[in-house]
Amino acid sequence: MKRRFALLLGFAVLALLAAACAAPAPAATPVLAPTATAEMKMADQGSGMAGMQMNAPNAPAGMAYAEGQDIYFIHTEVSDEGVAKILTNMMNSPVLVVPSLAKAPAEMLAKVYVFKNGLKGMGPLGFQPDVFDNPPGTDGYRPLRSLVLATWKDEKAARELKSLAEVQTAVDKGEITLEEPGVVINMPFLKWPGGQR
Repeated sequence: MKRRFALLLGFAVLALLAAACAAPAPAATPVLAPTATAEMKMADQGSGMAGMQMNAPNAPAGMAYAEGQDIYFIHTEVSDEGVAKILTNMMNSPVLVVPSLAKAPAEMLAKVYVFKNGLKGMGPLGFQPDVFDNPPGTDGYRPLRSLVLATWKDEKAARELKSLAEVQTAVDKGEITLEEPGVVINMPFLKWPGGQR
């Protein structure tokens, strides 16, 4: 009986092999290589995407300070609808509302200091530019930023602050107060001291 079963199994395997060999191979589906379109122009004969320019939308950059120097960044998303409206109007470019950003754990966040009063300027509330901690190249760099609102106690004593150290000194002297409303903003840097995208 075992011999008969083995013999039947052998014939079945042979039949399957014969059928597989006799079947015509499926026609290969051609794969087209990407081609340049009207939306792409070759800037040079370089390799990869480096040699192409795309007619893609771009977001306007904001200017702020980090470690005493000018930096440029974009606002892409924010956890709060009111802040999204302010940033959208300021930059004339939509900033998307993503409420779940407010749930980001602290280790994923750096800080951005926004001034509620003081020297008039191009900040989102009409005062001096923002101050960022931890630019790219530092251990604490994160594109997600916890919003910190800075208020001068005496606006006549206000001066332009350009670094976290200067903000902290003003806090230590009792010149400004800080408030964290729990708003998180995605603010990746475009240009920073020692680098750019």
